[in-house]
Amino acid sequence: MIPYHYEFVNSVKIVSGMSALENIPTELRAFSARRPILLTDKMLAKIGLAQKVIDACGESEVVFGALYDDIPPDSSVEVVNDITRVYHEMECDSVIAVGGGSVIDTAKGVCICITEGTDDLLDHMGVDILSRRTVPFVVVPTTAGTGSEVTGVAVIANPEKNVKMEFVSPNVLPDVAVLDVRMTESLPPRLTASTGMDALVHAVEAYTCLQKNPLSDAYAYTAINMIRQYLPRAVKDGNDREARLAMANASLLAGVAFSNSMVGIVHAMGHACGGVSRAPHGDCMTILLPYGMEYNMSAVSEYYARLLLPLAGAEVYARTPASQRARKSIEAVREMSAGYAEICGLPARLSQVGVKKEDLPAIARAAINDGAMIVNPVEADEDDVLGILEKAF
Repeated sequence: MIPYHYEFVNSVKIVSGMSALENIPTELRAFSARRPILLTDKMLAKIGLAQKVIDACGESEVVFGALYDDIPPDSSVEVVNDITRVYHEMECDSVIAVGGGSVIDTAKGVCICITEGTDDLLDHMGVDILSRRTVPFVVVPTTAGTGSEVTGVAVIANPEKNVKMEFVSPNVLPDVAVLDVRMTESLPPRLTASTGMDALVHAVEAYTCLQKNPLSDAYAYTAINMIRQYLPRAVKDGNDREARLAMANASLLAGVAFSNSMVGIVHAMGHACGGVSRAPHGDCMTILLPYGMEYNMSAVSEYYARLLLPLAGAEVYARTPASQRARKSIEAVREMSAGYAEICGLPARLSQVGVKKEDLPAIARAAINDGAMIVNPVEADEDDVLGILEKAF
């Protein structure tokens, strides 16, 4: 069914390939930029991924004005404000983010502060209230899961209120996303599986939430199909370059999908688990997806039935009666999770990722106030969410 009205934005230029990093100077040149600040975290700097980006720009006119590598796994308003100060002090003219979701979201926050001319990100939290960005912004993802390189959303922690704040606007979209196989080859199996399953949740929720549309469906469906085919290969053999590049593209496809159609109850609960219990986002997504799908079954069983083909393949789809395909899709997701639990120790219960039983009521309260709940296909109150969390605990 075609929605009566929908909107779709995908303005990010994609540069994908085995040697995509070497294109960065050309992309900066298009914006008359040559003095970027490079944002990353301590681990990525230590294992040399940030240096790969610097080296790729070595024969060009690009001079890095600053390297900020002190971004934590759950970045905060304070970090964003500090980087903004460094950007101005070092007279930088562009931003390059090298990392996963936290680094990229932090960079988005920095771009907001620079554009809005503020030294405090808290002044600009909300939806569609941001000015058009004025700073050139290039993203080099080092995981294949968040899709942040193509999303108009930044999630940044506010430690004082113990919540994760959302900044939603097309104006936080990067200008360029660089997908280079060298940036994900070092991901260990468990993190490869966790981030890959995060991308799967993005795609499944994008395909079933209230803002779904034909374009987001195409991106989500393709992402799911690629994840089924290539994530097992990437987990089992990190040196499988074809699988690594395919997963980088699958993550991006899922990111485009959910950036336009949004996500639902699984992400609302996952954000809350991270905010209250500091539980890893990708692990929470893996654990919560089948439970969220079961909760939404009454409204979107037709969509789940269609997803059996990309989730499980043609053979399983063909031999499953039409009336059972939706339920079989949830079963396929559980089988994926169980397989990665066996292969690389991916957790199966919330109790295994730092969530305490006494945390569940607070997580439920935070989840129902999360923006992702707005477009979930089935309404949920605090008791509904608490019931799902208890099943997953």
